[in-house]
Amino acid sequence: MKAFPRRGRIPGGKVPRRVNLQKTNIIPTPAAVLGKYWGFPHFRPLQAEIIDAVLNDSDVLALLPTGGGKSLCYQVPGLCRPGICLVVSPLIALMKDQVRQLQSRGIDAVALHSGLSAQEMDRQLDNCSFGQVRFLYVSPERLLTERFLGRLASLTLNLIAVDEAHCVSQWGYDFRPAYLNIVSLREHFPGIPVLALTATATTEVAEDISGKLGLRKPIRFQASFSRENLSLVVRHTTDKETECLRILEKIQGSAILYVRNRKKTRELAIYLQARGISAAHYHAGLEIEERNRLQDAWIANQVRVMVTTNAFGMGIDKSDVRLVIHWELPDNPEAYYQEAGRAGRDGQSAYAVLLFQTRDGQHLERYLAQAYPDLAIIKQVYLALANYLQLASGSMPGESFDFDFAAFCAAYRFEQVITFNCLNLLAREGWLFLSESVNLPASFHIRVNREQLYDFQLRHIGMEPLLKSLLRMGQGAFQDFAQVHERKLGEFLGISVEKVRAQLHFLHQQQILHYRPQREKPQLQFLRERAVGENFYIDTVRYQFLRDRARLRLEAMLAYATEPRCRMQQLVMYFGEVTSQPCGRCDHCREHRRGKKLPNMDAMSKFLLDQLREGPLPIHVLVEPWHGASREALIEFIHHWLEDGRIVEKDGLVHLSQPSP
Repeated sequence: MKAFPRRGRIPGGKVPRRVNLQKTNIIPTPAAVLGKYWGFPHFRPLQAEIIDAVLNDSDVLALLPTGGGKSLCYQVPGLCRPGICLVVSPLIALMKDQVRQLQSRGIDAVALHSGLSAQEMDRQLDNCSFGQVRFLYVSPERLLTERFLGRLASLTLNLIAVDEAHCVSQWGYDFRPAYLNIVSLREHFPGIPVLALTATATTEVAEDISGKLGLRKPIRFQASFSRENLSLVVRHTTDKETECLRILEKIQGSAILYVRNRKKTRELAIYLQARGISAAHYHAGLEIEERNRLQDAWIANQVRVMVTTNAFGMGIDKSDVRLVIHWELPDNPEAYYQEAGRAGRDGQSAYAVLLFQTRDGQHLERYLAQAYPDLAIIKQVYLALANYLQLASGSMPGESFDFDFAAFCAAYRFEQVITFNCLNLLAREGWLFLSESVNLPASFHIRVNREQLYDFQLRHIGMEPLLKSLLRMGQGAFQDFAQVHERKLGEFLGISVEKVRAQLHFLHQQQILHYRPQREKPQLQFLRERAVGENFYIDTVRYQFLRDRARLRLEAMLAYATEPRCRMQQLVMYFGEVTSQPCGRCDHCREHRRGKKLPNMDAMSKFLLDQLREGPLPIHVLVEPWHGASREALIEFIHHWLEDGRIVEKDGLVHLSQPSP
């Protein structure tokens, strides 16, 4: 299948003209929408079937692997009908990325999340009411507030899409209590279809999703979890640095190296740089401008290897990653499958390598103990947090707070890892909501008219350069908020960013404009009244249940790293997919192959030579006419020839490496 072009612009570099389909009688077909806004000639597997089911008003549960094109499954039908598609999404970064991608295609979309004030949310909902917005993204915590529901009732919805739907299940690895409230939307919009999407759901989690979301006779679509182009490898080693370097030298192309802690990202990036490999380090503690710069450089292939924590990868559109390396064991197979699956999204051969030492299992046991601390410690963190934010007993502020996690831990001398896990558990129990960093750029809105602004400028000559620059960059700032890049503005004016911010604050104090500084801290919100004494509680039965489930996932991850079985087979069976054939590509299968002779080797050799003499072909087209032994055996044989260099894969096509005799 043809790889997706890079997002942001359709082929030819043109941004589609913004069209308000709300006010037309045109009912476009899914294929027409796909071609118009994305420039793709056809859908990926299962996308068309999912879209047709949604347009027939069926509830749908779609299980598609990472990189399988889940977002198009609601974006295309959302554009096929008048109205607004409501999308529930758990991460601010994902919402903002989706909104940015849609807007770049001329499609109106907005996102409501904890980083916005009540005034900003009202303004965005006003835009929805005026009929211009086609996609409304909301976090689950914001979804069912009385204020939001009151406004939502006035909107015409055409679809409710629930992204990362596994978050609704307590059986899953990423349970989020606010997801349990989504089912209440059925009372307000009983006739609107619901589409639940996830990439990482076991069989029991998939069943739980349908029940918890109240799906009505849902049609279930599930793509295979097996990735035919991805080779899974576990390297048992006592020298991870040397092994990592050897792998990077052997496998060329863009790469991600995942590690657990921030300090290690920098150390490994320096180690690789010193050995001639282009590398950078990335984690959530870096300044937002630095994170964006590094991310852009990696996407543009100016940096080959990104050494990062798991803060990197969500929402990043880069299909040509050839290699993902994990320095340590992830906590669970779901996280590993998702992160490893960022390799080879273009359909070409890629590798996911896990580096393993015997002591890694002991480290994972320690991480589990830290992830589920004693209940007394959780209560201590909760009370300290309420004091830190100066919340009175029984109070529950409606707004979220900028939350400086490091300052909080320092103030109470809390150990950061355990404290962070306590906050996550408090969130899972519904006491609070803690978002990732919001990354909102600075913005301004001019409060006075042009005559008043000119009069102010005459009385404050020193502000003239800044004001003129603001007017040039934010032509609509008299009507709405406009973004301002403070650092670039300072460079243009020849002044420091600190002076730019000081002048903007002055203009704000003089009520000439409304200035909102850049915000990038996590947002924290209490979801219940502040409890004291015995009023604070944790459900001990559920807590033990969560800990037991975490242990089972840990054991599954250890088995993946240590048991002599096909790696891909282990992963897909964990997700409930029964397969009788090994993948033929992982390290175990390749080792096993060295000790056996594949059936029909002569027949397969002749078949491949006959096929490829006519010209290069994609693997899935190459194997289609085969009627000999199992197709899995032929794919295994193809990978054997690739390793031996008899054939090569380039741009998604298999070529003979030299003219056949």
